Formats: sequence, structure tokens, C-alpha cells
Amino acid sequence: DTPLPPDSRPHNPFDQHSSSKTMGRKPDIIVDPTAWIVENSFVEFLTCGTVQIKFMCMLGYTFYHGYKVFSKLPADTAPSYKFVNHFMACTGGGILVPIFINLVPVPLVSDLYPLAIVSSFLIHHYFPVVRQVLGMSPIFKAFVIVLYEVTRAYVVVALTSAAGNAIPASTFSFPIFGPIICGTIAGCGGAFLPLNKGLDPIKSGLQTPMLTALIGAAAFHIFMNTWLSEGVVDAKAKCHIHMAVFFICISEISAFGLTVDARAAARSKKA
Repeated sequence: DTPLPPDSRPHNPFDQHSSSKTMGRKPDIIVDPTAWIVENSFVEFLTCGTVQIKFMCMLGYTFYHGYKVFSKLPADTAPSYKFVNHFMACTGGGILVPIFINLVPVPLVSDLYPLAIVSSFLIHHYFPVVRQVLGMSPIFKAFVIVLYEVTRAYVVVALTSAAGNAIPASTFSFPIFGPIICGTIAGCGGAFLPLNKGLDPIKSGLQTPMLTALIGAAAFHIFMNTWLSEGVVDAKAKCHIHMAVFFICISEISAFGLTVDARAAARSKKA
């Protein structure tokens, strides 16, 4: 008799070679080499994972904005004027971007923002010594900057994602410039409010928050919508963490002038 081809032979359950291919096969286990990014105790803080952490970071965010607003205004300025300026500085991006994409502005959706703004305003107004401590203590200032940048990263991620979902694709398979512009405004929109400032905030060039917001929004949007994120487990969370760390590092460097003078470094090497 002519032997049967290997593929057409009847299955022999006692044949170890044939059964090993069909029986007892375990499902493939996905190994995530970057799981440590989201499996640590800092993830909830960097991504505002709980309401308590979110409010704490919002309080630092609004307090740091108040530090900038109150430091620029004369002491005899009306409290109402200070409060409105403070409010718009804190929520500028959260007001403009939702209007662009036909959504409700963030201060009207989340009660935590107005609560944090009012709390920080009362601290600045009735306890100005706290603001003076922020200006004198590098440790306190560094801590507040961390809270400020964690919140800013959260806002940029949230509004960039919302814009990406709301804006339809046109030339390419996904919208490119619209979400990036919205994400950039989300991270620095307060600098342009009230609108009578015009383009004065960028008259001397882009400020550090504007530049980091642009880079962060562009990197996040392109990474999440291209092949770069294919196969990445928890891609959005990992990208969010990277953005928060990037914002914190750049802001700390800018706030404390941690730059290297190339000429001084060259002279020290020669010496």
C-alpha cells in the first residue's frame, strides 16, 4: 500500500510528537519589558490616579499660578481683579480648547478646579507670607513645581486625547495638527488670557511652558496614533508618565537656572 502523506495520517493520541503540537499547548504569554514604568508606587501620583492626589496637585497648580499673578500685580489692586486674573491663568487652556472642539469648558465640568482656585486665592490674599516662603525656599518651590507640572501633564494628555477624538481626519488617516494645537493651548492657554494681551506673551519668544506643551502634545499625539505605539502595553499611561517627568525636569531646570555656561566649563577644563 502507498503510505499516506504526513498531513493526512490519522491522529495517534499516544504519539508524543503529534500530540505535543495539538494537546496541552499553553497560550502565548506577553512579556512587557517596560512594565516597571507603570508598576511602581509613583504611577498614581504622576497620572493623578485618585481624587485626593488630583486635588492636591490642582492645589499646587493653582497656588503656583497665583504666585505668578500676585507677584506681578500691585498690592493695592482690587481683590476681584486679582481673582479673575488668577482664575483665567489657571483655566485658560481648559476654557479655550473645549470651546474649539464643542465641549463644555473644564471649570464648568469639574468642581475640583474652582475649589482649588478659590482655596489658593484665599491663601494668597489672607496669608501672603506663604507666597513669600515660596519665593525664598527652594525646597518648597521645587515641591510646588512638581505638583504644578503633574497637573499640567494631566491636562495636556486629557485635552489632546479629547481633541483627537472630536476632530475628524482629513488628509491623513488621523487628524494631526488640530489635536497638537489644542494640546499646546491646553498647557499654556492661561498665558494669553485675558485676550487683550494679544501676542505679548510670546513677544520675546516662546516661554518654557509653551515649548514643553508643544513638544509634549506633539509627541503624545503622534506616538498614540502611529505604529510607534503598536504592541506597547499600557501605551497611554506610559506616555503620560514620560510627559509628566519631562515637564517636571524642564520646569525645575528653568526655575532654578540649572544651566551650564559653555565658556565657564571650557575655562574650568583648561585650568
